[in-house]
Amino acid sequence: RKWNVTTTNYGKAWAAGDIVSCLIDLDDGTLSFSLNGVSLGTAFENLSRGLGMAYFPAISLSFKESVAFNFGSLAGYRPLQDPPRADLVRAQKLLGCFRAVLSVELDPVEGRLVEKDSSEWQLQGQPTVLLTLAHIFHRFAPLLRKVYLVEAVLVSFLRGVVEAGTPAQAQSVVRQVLDLLWLFMEDYEVQDCLKQLMMSLLRLYRFSPIVPDLGLQTHYLRLTIAILRHEKSRKFLLSNVLFDVLRSVVFFYIKSPLRVEEAGLQELIPTTWWPRRSSREGKDSKDVKDETAEERVRRRAYERGCQRLKKRIEVVEELQVQILKLLLNNKDDNGGEASRYIFLTKFRKFLQENASGRGNMPVLCPPEYMVCFLHRLISALRYYWDEYKASNPRASFSEEAYIPPQIFYNGKVDYFDLQRLGGLLSHLRKTLKDDLASKANILIDPLELQAATMDDLDEDEEPAPAAAQRPTQALAMGGVLPLPRPSWLSSPTLGRANRFLSTAAVSLMTPRRPLSTSEKVKVRTLSAEQRTREDIEGSHWNEGLLLGRPPEEPEQPLTENSLLEVLDGAVMMYSLSVHQQLGKMVGVSDDVNEYAMALRDTEDKLRRCPKRRKDILAELTKSQKVFSEKLDHLSRRLAWVHATVYSQEKMLDLYWLLRVCLRTIEHGDRTGSLFAFMPEFYVSVAINSYSALKNYFGPVHSMEELPGDLAVQARRGPPRGPLV
Repeated sequence: RKWNVTTTNYGKAWAAGDIVSCLIDLDDGTLSFSLNGVSLGTAFENLSRGLGMAYFPAISLSFKESVAFNFGSLAGYRPLQDPPRADLVRAQKLLGCFRAVLSVELDPVEGRLVEKDSSEWQLQGQPTVLLTLAHIFHRFAPLLRKVYLVEAVLVSFLRGVVEAGTPAQAQSVVRQVLDLLWLFMEDYEVQDCLKQLMMSLLRLYRFSPIVPDLGLQTHYLRLTIAILRHEKSRKFLLSNVLFDVLRSVVFFYIKSPLRVEEAGLQELIPTTWWPRRSSREGKDSKDVKDETAEERVRRRAYERGCQRLKKRIEVVEELQVQILKLLLNNKDDNGGEASRYIFLTKFRKFLQENASGRGNMPVLCPPEYMVCFLHRLISALRYYWDEYKASNPRASFSEEAYIPPQIFYNGKVDYFDLQRLGGLLSHLRKTLKDDLASKANILIDPLELQAATMDDLDEDEEPAPAAAQRPTQALAMGGVLPLPRPSWLSSPTLGRANRFLSTAAVSLMTPRRPLSTSEKVKVRTLSAEQRTREDIEGSHWNEGLLLGRPPEEPEQPLTENSLLEVLDGAVMMYSLSVHQQLGKMVGVSDDVNEYAMALRDTEDKLRRCPKRRKDILAELTKSQKVFSEKLDHLSRRLAWVHATVYSQEKMLDLYWLLRVCLRTIEHGDRTGSLFAFMPEFYVSVAINSYSALKNYFGPVHSMEELPGDLAVQARRGPPRGPLV
């Protein structure tokens, strides 16, 4: 359709990935469009021209839509705006001088210049070299603040370094370059340069076409890693750019090819195959048994092609994990805060922005980005978790991970206004303040108790005398609840999760032995920006995130406290949009099943059609060809989806997250009434991740492949009793 005040029919429909060209002829006064290079004809005539009339390129987008603009230069035409040629020539000459300095050194004995590999060059304080570099950067620094010159000159130079040498050589050169930028440029100049540099890398990574070896994405990620390995630059980018200016989770996303041909999937997967029957609950043994020899050969050839694709994607995924390992480094605290604690502050803010707040637009980060970010974060998190275990034998392996219950009520981690199992936090702190004092030695700051919201006033509270008179002998595990339940047990999530939490709900009212000797600690909720490293990790007199440990919890910490907060954020990410996106991506598999069924029906009709009905045979043959071509395309696309979203490694990530939630719920249950402080999303993630494992990963992978009790449960069918 074409739009100008009103809308009318025009051309044909476009789809994601198409190229739309907009053409204006100010001599003839016409405006037209083309789709993927094919003209759609004149859209508007008799354009207004003359004094005071001007036309500007513009576009309107729907929510979450994105577009890349090309104003002519990429197609060999002169762009609408000429490049800054004078500045460009100057910058190229200065870069040449800079590279020349990096390729020579002054021989201290003979007093002459000798050639040296740039990766081995070091600034040793020779006055001649320092003066030369100072002169170069006096002229170069102002140019490196301009986005066009950063992308055309600096990014091109650094990318050439990454592509030409080994990772170690590239890292050495990039480190030297960044050291010199910080040394010879003013702080505001190098900060502007780094900001433009990362923005350019983000654009290049995001909009680069998918080539068969994913080479473009690999080069940009390696350059990003080389920059982030530079400590001072990494901390500046983390503090001011990566989460504040850029949506840096783009670096953790692997976009799907818009067309099979674009990614070279026909070469990687020359033979296509699709299941004969639809199954989401595991591999259909009967289906495999009924295969013909030809089908078996096709399936195995298809699986080999899928493995080739998966190996190429894993190279990119490993680079993305390396980026997160750099951001989670907590050993770089020389002269400032370690990267991990800067990351935690920004990550919590990222979660808050994407949480479905009251009256706010939910999920700013596209769900497909969030899925990839979650898997990379889990890989980096488990790496550091198990690394800590290696040097601290009394700590736990990541396989045994869970969130200790005190994190939910001691105010060290901000859960915004997210619902707790027992209602709003302010309400719980009023009604359970005595339990917090007796079981966790925590006193709530009186100022926070006064800040109760109107929502609290509407909630029903169980009278204290009724609670005091409750007999304890009727509250054994698995017993009935003849007495009124506390109002917080009427939470909607608990209602939906009855099968998960029925035993836990009963044990909540079991009286616990109060602590007697420990000193009470007054707490208040801290925002992410207010916390210090000591607030998180603790010190000799402070347990940090583990403040207020209930008697049911072990004294020995599971791991570093900061990793517990990262894990908590990963669980929240799944609840925000990951599960919903996993359900959407199953649509590709559904499309394959539908077309496969249509193809089987068509082939069956062809076998039964009388040979004399050539007209019907021709139509059926045409349909058969259409369905086969569509299935060829979809089966290759499905291979991409399985490699990036539904691989066995991704399934194990979800299984690990499910077990984290189940252990967290189990440990929370042991704290009695303090269980009410647990955020509701832990229960929903436990339920939804179990559902995803059961329904979204078949037929390629199934729950029967998973280790542990859930695999046995999957083989036996749905549980009859509580799962927790």
